[in-house]
Amino acid sequence: MDLSTTYLGLELKNPIVPSASPMSRTVGNVKLMEDYGASAVVLFSIFEEQIRHETKELYHHLTYHAESYAEATSYFPSVDEYHSGPDEYLEHIRKLKESVAIPIIGSINGVTDGGWVDYAKKIEQAGADALELNVYYIPTNVSLTSDDVEQTYFDIVKDVRNQVKIPISVKLSPFFTSIPNVAQRLDNMGVNGLVMFNRFYQPDINLDTLNVEPGVLLSTSDALRLPLRWIAILYKKVKADLAATTGVHTSEDVIKLVLAGANVTMMCSALLRHGPRKIREVLTGVQQWMVEHEYPALKEVRGSMSHQSVADPSSFERANYMKALQSYM
Repeated sequence: MDLSTTYLGLELKNPIVPSASPMSRTVGNVKLMEDYGASAVVLFSIFEEQIRHETKELYHHLTYHAESYAEATSYFPSVDEYHSGPDEYLEHIRKLKESVAIPIIGSINGVTDGGWVDYAKKIEQAGADALELNVYYIPTNVSLTSDDVEQTYFDIVKDVRNQVKIPISVKLSPFFTSIPNVAQRLDNMGVNGLVMFNRFYQPDINLDTLNVEPGVLLSTSDALRLPLRWIAILYKKVKADLAATTGVHTSEDVIKLVLAGANVTMMCSALLRHGPRKIREVLTGVQQWMVEHEYPALKEVRGSMSHQSVADPSSFERANYMKALQSYM
């Protein structure tokens, strides 16, 4: 079976790409993921605060606004133990490029211009095949408008796009007022890929200690429906490749997202739960489905269940909401 796909201009052997997570912190883990079938790997994020070498600010964010990070905060060491700084991150990329054959996608997580541009160039020079921009922003200022928040994304993307030649993707929030408009504007700025979606880890309240604690919950397949809907809607409406993340756990999840229009499906929680061998299990299931349905290549089915391809496009819109509620009456 031909499972090949393209993403960010890269020719990939299949659509399974481990997303940014602690799994990529060691060369050994990345080699294992490659051995089990991963077609590329997005590295764990280097954070804006690390790039700016502001240890006090890093400590503040790790301990006070812990929910503001995309990877599970329980994996973060204390500031004194935080050895994976900017220089170490670049060296990690160099070592990976010497050790594995699959593409390596760097990841920067932040919210201001900060040191993003210069560091993005360094990631490119270190040998990364592409770069994922993770603009993780939770606005708390009541004076900020939706335009202000969107402009934060656009300013960062513009600065980085003007400085690096490698492909870049943007990890989107699902909370924009108009996701299609934001996607189109990023597309017009030369973004090569859109990743849907960023998981906003939510805080919890400990009733015994009366402390606010980061509630780190790994995803399940139920979370798939959010990226599935928007990928189906955006398919063929933007030139940028579409990546699904959140809720990718099984071969069925992968197939559904490809049918909706995804170029790649990114796995994190499933790998944290089961380890790299989960990739092979999922790929085997995808191959079996293709055999059963007599599809020689995965590219033949991509987008066949998108918003523009299905007989009833309203299924992805308000009508689906009304029909779902009616089913319980």
